[in-house]
Amino acid sequence: MYRIAYLLLSSLWLFSCNSKSNDSFELPYYNEPDFTPLFLSDENEVNAKITHRIQNFAFLNQDSTAINQQNIEGKVHVANFIFTKCGVVCPILTKNLKIVSDSLKSEKDLIFLSYSVTPWMDSPSILRSYKTRNNIQNINWHFLTGSKSEIYNLARKSYFAEEDIGFAKDSSAFLHTEHFILVDKNKRIRGVYNGTLSFDMQQLIEDIKILKAED
Repeated sequence: MYRIAYLLLSSLWLFSCNSKSNDSFELPYYNEPDFTPLFLSDENEVNAKITHRIQNFAFLNQDSTAINQQNIEGKVHVANFIFTKCGVVCPILTKNLKIVSDSLKSEKDLIFLSYSVTPWMDSPSILRSYKTRNNIQNINWHFLTGSKSEIYNLARKSYFAEEDIGFAKDSSAFLHTEHFILVDKNKRIRGVYNGTLSFDMQQLIEDIKILKAED
C-alpha cells in the first residue's frame, strides 16, 4: 500500500514539476518520516517549522578516508543504501545513481553518499572494488562503512530510510530501501525518489539543479 501510494505521489510530483520552470518552482521540505511535503517560501517560516536535520556522523569510505558531516556542510548531497552482495536491486540503484552523477559531473560541490547496510561484510577494500567494478570515477561519491548500529540509526532517524515510507521498523531489523534521499545545503531533506525508476532519476537531476541555485 505504501509503495503504491508513493508511486502515485511521484507521478503527481513529476507532472507538477514539469509544469513549472526551475526559476519559479521551489522544492518542498520534509520534516517527518511520512514524507508529507511542506511548501514554504519564507525563510523565517522555514527556520521555525523545519526542525529536522541530518545528524552528525563519521564513517570510512572506500579509500579508508574518514567522511563526516563536515564533508556535506554547505553542499547538496544525495544518499542511498546498498550492499555489495545484493544481486538484483542494488546494481540497479547504483546504475541509476551513476546516471545522475555522470549528468552532473561538473558540479564540484555535489556529494553522493552510498551507505552499506551490511557494513560487517563491506570493508573499505570491498567497497573500493565495487566502485571500480561499476566504473564510478566521481571522487565526490563515497561508499561508506562502519558501525552497523550507527549506520542504521542515521538511516532511520536522519534520512527516514525505510522500505515503506512512514513505517519505522525495529532498529535491529534489516534495513532495506530503494529510495534516494535529496538533502540541501543546510542538511534538510528536500526530496525522495524511487531509485529503480529512470524517470525519477531525471526528476532528481532537475531538483538538484534547483537546490544548487538556492541561496
